[in-house]
Amino acid sequence: QDPIKRRRIEVIYLTFLGKQVDTAKLNQITKLQSEIENKYSTFRAEYRGKKLSDNEVEEILKTSTNNKELQEVWEAQKKIGRVVASDIIKLVKMRNEIARELGFKNYHEMSLKLSEQDPAEIEKLFDELDNLTRNAFATEKSKMDEILAKRYNIKKEELMPWHYQNRFFQEAPKIYDVDLDQYYKNKDIVQLAKDYYSSIGLPIDDIVARSDLFERENKNQHAFCINIDRDAKDIRVLCNIKPNARWMETMLHENGHALYEKYLDDKLPWDLKTPAHIFTTEAIAMLFGRFATNPQWMVDMLKISTEEAKKIQEPARNTLRLQQIVFSRWSQVMFRFEKSLYENPDQDLNKLWWDLVEKYQMLKKPAGRNEPDWATKIHIATSPCYYHNYLLGELLASQLQNYIITNIIKGKLGQDYSFVNNKEVGKYLIDKVFSVGAKYQWNEMIEKATGEKLTPKYYAKQFLQ
Repeated sequence: QDPIKRRRIEVIYLTFLGKQVDTAKLNQITKLQSEIENKYSTFRAEYRGKKLSDNEVEEILKTSTNNKELQEVWEAQKKIGRVVASDIIKLVKMRNEIARELGFKNYHEMSLKLSEQDPAEIEKLFDELDNLTRNAFATEKSKMDEILAKRYNIKKEELMPWHYQNRFFQEAPKIYDVDLDQYYKNKDIVQLAKDYYSSIGLPIDDIVARSDLFERENKNQHAFCINIDRDAKDIRVLCNIKPNARWMETMLHENGHALYEKYLDDKLPWDLKTPAHIFTTEAIAMLFGRFATNPQWMVDMLKISTEEAKKIQEPARNTLRLQQIVFSRWSQVMFRFEKSLYENPDQDLNKLWWDLVEKYQMLKKPAGRNEPDWATKIHIATSPCYYHNYLLGELLASQLQNYIITNIIKGKLGQDYSFVNNKEVGKYLIDKVFSVGAKYQWNEMIEKATGEKLTPKYYAKQFLQ
């Protein structure tokens, strides 16, 4: 009868179910996965006798205009595929075996169901997003191709995957002329984040005090938020801050995660003292991260002039829109590839990968290429069946933003808002999203917070119409 007890049993059951098999099998999976992870970590692309880190590869793809160099660097970093591909297939089969023992069709189905997602519903949502983004993407891609063909001094038809300024074409190439870094050049990124969050009633001083935010030798080069102790609320953020737009975005993003954890209700039992779903905390992080490129936010926080803001408004919006559409199409490839991989790991995966890349990202497969390029994406091995959650996070970020603008600050949709000095925003997020933790299934939480279940319509309104 007690809804909290019932919910705890549901959550605990789903958390433990995936591990109810022979421990020896679980250990084998863990061992193989960490061996594969190690191969990714230690692999360096070799180009003309020089070993390149992933960052160096990305830098060359972004900045070089030498077609031969671009092709050779792209091909060099794809060599990791052969190093790990057969191990990944072995790992996929081991994961499938466990899923079948537990009564699931395959590991992909099990992963989604154990995180309270209905595979058919997620697929339906991805089909809907495919239809919503296809034409907008085709239009943007054609524009992009014209600009890139000029840049590389080739015909549009000659553009290849190495011309899109990213290893996977998961980020948008720079085609809109706007440099937001100039506004962050001499700014204190940490102070800006502290000031912003406290202005909306969500102070982060305690989190910052426990965090490690600047570069040091031998330090992890990425960024993440970690809750060391749920009960003690020992939440920390790791960053490698530089005064630029990307790190402003990252600082806002990671502290979005941190605030969700900080305001989980202390009275919740330990197993419900966690975000409603992994993608709901992504949504909060994304909602705030987007502000780093929002002209109104830059007026309110960086004190740039309204004239300056007007000047950058269109290219800044176009850049964010392009980024969203490009990422959305890339997510289609990842979701559909993994689903098919676990349904049949013995099929021609090299072909499957390029069929999907050509269909959803509209990239050309290099003539005669038959390599395990799918295996170059680390998530497939180490964060299986997870990638779709990033896109769900973007949908929810837009849904929450729409609700806040319409109902909390009573603004006009289509205008830029920063939420600065609006403590009601913090109060709403604490009351309706953060404090409830995992007390409700994720879609029930979203419905209670926004009046509707998760829907792509606000994402479409914001970025596609």
